[in-house]
Amino acid sequence: MNKITTMSPQNASDESKIVTVIGIDLAKDVFALHGVNAAGKAILVRPNVSRAKLLDVLTALPPCIVGMEACSGAHQWARELVKLGHTPKMMAPKFVSPYRMQGKRGKNDANDAAAICEAVMRPTMRFVPIKSMDAQATLCVHRTRQGFIEERTATINRVRGLMSEFGIVLPQKADTVRRQAYRAIEHLPGWAARTVTDLLAHVALLDERIAEYDQHLKQVAREDDRCTRIMAIPGVGPTTATALLAAIGNGHDFKNGRQLAAWLGLVPGQCSSGGKARLGRITKAGDRYLRTLLILGAKSVLANAPDKGDAISRWAVALAGRAGYGKALVAIAAKNARMIWAMLAKGAAFKVPV
Repeated sequence: MNKITTMSPQNASDESKIVTVIGIDLAKDVFALHGVNAAGKAILVRPNVSRAKLLDVLTALPPCIVGMEACSGAHQWARELVKLGHTPKMMAPKFVSPYRMQGKRGKNDANDAAAICEAVMRPTMRFVPIKSMDAQATLCVHRTRQGFIEERTATINRVRGLMSEFGIVLPQKADTVRRQAYRAIEHLPGWAARTVTDLLAHVALLDERIAEYDQHLKQVAREDDRCTRIMAIPGVGPTTATALLAAIGNGHDFKNGRQLAAWLGLVPGQCSSGGKARLGRITKAGDRYLRTLLILGAKSVLANAPDKGDAISRWAVALAGRAGYGKALVAIAAKNARMIWAMLAKGAAFKVPV
């Protein structure tokens, strides 16, 4: 006969004082904490915790689920919480805001922490993978390189704008601007010629820095076997491989390749009702930088596809003729994302589809 055990009132009261889930509103100096017990009752509400005391407060707590928004410094805090035995879970801020009880008008640190605590307990919530220090270091290279590219574009546009004030209109192509601007400097007045010369010298310096960072990414790709494997996919080079690997790791946070494509915003949005499916444009959710890299790789695949006879090239050419150039690019990028997930999650090598 099974023995029936009952919880004494003393044990029940002890259980009600144990924090099982806690939400933290991250900030620069002052953090807000909201912790609940197994019944969902708030038993730890601290709207003002300094940065120096945050780890001390969390060390005193039993191992629990810690919810945070994916923002600046969140990955570092998550790594520290893992060392303390907690289970950190990060969410996109847009998924947390619907759980703020007071809505937009009641936004403050305490309400944000309560909303984070509520959101992290939802069974359908989607979480952000925790990045390692090496992955974040690789992403630093990508962010710095992208910043140099944007600065170079802005500088070239500044050259075009200044020269147009003197009736010299240059085309938008960067190489043409560099070439024709040097020739037209002699037609500018003194100080205008000096500024344009300095701007072109700055563009040349940025070209050198961008080339240098390209070499850094190639070195990172050579040192990782996973990058070498996924670079065998047409349209995936060192930049795309290292960026995706740093962002998703081995892809174990996604159930399948389509989830990765949806996370990158490469799947069509839906507006379905009454059993009738209506698909629209791609959602463009997730990281714009990763999606841009995959689209650029798809452009390379589609440009070289007519000269090749493999299965992917034939499929790309047929798709472009049937659906159009833009939709073909998105489809190729989504297919590459799915193949990358399969190779990372299963540890397989690339095989040309039959």
